[in-house]
Amino acid sequence: MLSNRESARRSRMRKQKQLEDLTDEVTRLQLSNRDLMQKINAKEQNYGAIESANNVLRAQHAELTDRLRSLNSVLQMMEEMSGFSVDIPEIPDSMMNPWQLNRPIQPIMADMFMP
Repeated sequence: MLSNRESARRSRMRKQKQLEDLTDEVTRLQLSNRDLMQKINAKEQNYGAIESANNVLRAQHAELTDRLRSLNSVLQMMEEMSGFSVDIPEIPDSMMNPWQLNRPIQPIMADMFMP
């Protein structure tokens, strides 16, 4: 009977230890999850800011391309009216299709986004 009591006490202690270990692990995982969520939110905010800046740059690019076209047409008219040869620069393809760059594409490394 004494042996059974001691065995039951040890079993309760083991279960209590398992419960404490699991509770500690839950707490650790919750902290880790919260930390990861904060990092994800920060990255999403950074992405939004970069996307916004990119949209501004796209609009500026379109405006500058239109200006260049207008200036080229003015130069063409001046050339036709004056009879003098004017060097009219061509609009580079990279200005017309900026996503098709003539330079090698750099790979994106995963650690570029880590703090």
